[in-house]
Amino acid sequence: MHISEPKINIAKLIADKDIEDHQDFFEQCAKDYRKLGEELILKLVGKLKVKLNRDFPLDTFDEYKWDERQIGKLDDWRYDIHGIHCGFENSKTGQIIEVSLNVPNEFGGLDPYFFSQFIRTTVKYRPLPIDIFENFADGSRIIDKMLLLGKFEKISLNMDNCYAIVLTDR
Repeated sequence: MHISEPKINIAKLIADKDIEDHQDFFEQCAKDYRKLGEELILKLVGKLKVKLNRDFPLDTFDEYKWDERQIGKLDDWRYDIHGIHCGFENSKTGQIIEVSLNVPNEFGGLDPYFFSQFIRTTVKYRPLPIDIFENFADGSRIIDKMLLLGKFEKISLNMDNCYAIVLTDR
């Protein structure tokens, strides 16, 4: 409900049963996300000629957020180092992936919005076996259900009371 103009928005979201029925698909998407995320980060490390701090990758890229090296090209990918992520967009396919830089030894940290966006922009998944209606809300439902199914797990970060969601089978 909105306070200034009271109205209720109703949106269709992915159903728990649909997530359960497609859990192998979502697990494979997370594996692909992790693999591509690590591949792109390692290529970026090579391009920038820096040593990767695997325990806290954000430390490796933090200085790049403040100068002209923040945004650039890496083969067919455009990259943008920002916040606690490095975003990549493929200029040929339109595929988008946002790699978390605050997860130790892991480039497959799953954010609800970014995970859904990755799935929806990955050409090899088309046509999708199941509709994703809204990136954040459906992404949250997918991640929560996959946690309950034991396909994803929470891991502690290098910060107090913070965690990331990652594949269990990694």
